[in-house]
Amino acid sequence: MLMTEWNWDDALAVRYEEGMEDGIEKGLAIAAQKAIGKGLSVEMIHDITGLDLETIQRLNR
Repeated sequence: MLMTEWNWDDALAVRYEEGMEDGIEKGLAIAAQKAIGKGLSVEMIHDITGLDLETIQRLNR
């Protein structure tokens, strides 16, 4: 059996990074929804946010 020592600093660093990524994704989704509301094209929103086209189209529903 493989035993490793739990490292709280590493665990917190991973949690922080994952939280940042989630926050950035949510922020981009909000920006995309606002851009959709302003009438920007899906392609332009993709160019600005970097979100994939499927995500933008899903937000457009």
